[in-house]
Amino acid sequence: MNLIEREELRDKLERGDDFRLVMTLPGRAFAAKHIPTSLQFETADELVEALDPGEEIVVYCADVHCAASIYAYRRLERSGYGRVRRYAGGIADWEAAGYPLESAGEKRPPRSEQRRSWRLCA
Repeated sequence: MNLIEREELRDKLERGDDFRLVMTLPGRAFAAKHIPTSLQFETADELVEALDPGEEIVVYCADVHCAASIYAYRRLERSGYGRVRRYAGGIADWEAAGYPLESAGEKRPPRSEQRRSWRLCA
């Protein structure tokens, strides 16, 4: 399996490299938080239909133990996609580094820039 590390992925995003970043978790997880520029597909069939076999594709999911990105990686490989990589650390590793996230309809600043808010119980 061809892996990509967090720093290399961050560098690719900062440079604006031409590749497709795919979060392989369900839509509700994607809506909650994802790495900027990420795409999300509900099924492996949708994933294969939407992407070009010649494109560089990076798949990720929750963390190193999450199998969703492994499944997507293998499915893409079997379908003739030759430039696939897996970001094994996933959203947990990205967030732990304090890198920016997005959620449905809004960008989220890096964790170090987020203010802690306290909700009062009624």
